[in-house]
Amino acid sequence: MVPKADHSSSTIWIPLGQVSLFLGIQITKNKIGYFLDQSHYAQQLLLKSNLAECSTAPTPAIPSKANPENSDPPFSDPKLYHKLAGSLQYLSVTRPDIAFATNRICQHMHAPTEQHFKSLKRLLRYIKGTLHYGLPLTLGNLQLSTYTDADWASDNTDWKSISGFYTFLGDNLVSWTVKKQATVARSSTEAKYRALAAATIEVIWLRRLAKELQIPQHSPTKIYCDNTSAISLANNPVFHARTKHIEIDYHFIRQHIDSSSITVHHVSSGKQIVDVLTKPLPTNLFEQLRHKLTIWPSNAHFAGGS
Repeated sequence: MVPKADHSSSTIWIPLGQVSLFLGIQITKNKIGYFLDQSHYAQQLLLKSNLAECSTAPTPAIPSKANPENSDPPFSDPKLYHKLAGSLQYLSVTRPDIAFATNRICQHMHAPTEQHFKSLKRLLRYIKGTLHYGLPLTLGNLQLSTYTDADWASDNTDWKSISGFYTFLGDNLVSWTVKKQATVARSSTEAKYRALAAATIEVIWLRRLAKELQIPQHSPTKIYCDNTSAISLANNPVFHARTKHIEIDYHFIRQHIDSSSITVHHVSSGKQIVDVLTKPLPTNLFEQLRHKLTIWPSNAHFAGGS
């Protein structure tokens, strides 16, 4: 609605109708909720990169942890690389399935090589094949829940780990993050505990935001992790000397467990949906996890989310 000036009386509000486009995000409504996508933005991105007629790829990244060799020649047009990488970051607003590949591409903005640009084109080819994918928002319960994970020492250039987490509001995916950890973790438990701490920060912020939006969280938010050692550390009131190097994260998580803001639960590795955010995956597994994250094509949403 927008205000219309009326000098003889109070302000009159004129309804604008249903929202259909907001900052490049298309919003479609049907009987089961809303569907958010950026298919028009993605199509423009493919045109800019001269890949509108390219062949498609089944996944955003090749399922390999290997990083390009230092001897790989520099890419001839770094400005193009920067432009496309920045556009991919904005596209991930409704496409968390490309967040990991986009993050890895953006780590090389300072000195992109030919191999880095090939990885970028691979991601664009995946987008070409999933042009109309996006996120549904449907009616349901309004309880927050979070899944967190880390891929330990996954970058063989600096041996740092990748953290990732997703947060759902009921069945709706509302928040996600993929980020390289700032320092090298000395064990998988340490890497996953740091990811757990980062997810806890996000959860506390979302709980406060939900309260402001009149969606109070009356029970602790469940955070799911697949590392039993990290869970034991979070729930154990006795601090172990061998983990003093992560003492700040430990006390932060313990504080919010004790205040009943969060609880930490185990999820089996086979049900760990955050793998999409922390590592490249083979096609079958990637497609399964993408579906669990409710990243669907628009026709599936309008058919009821098959």
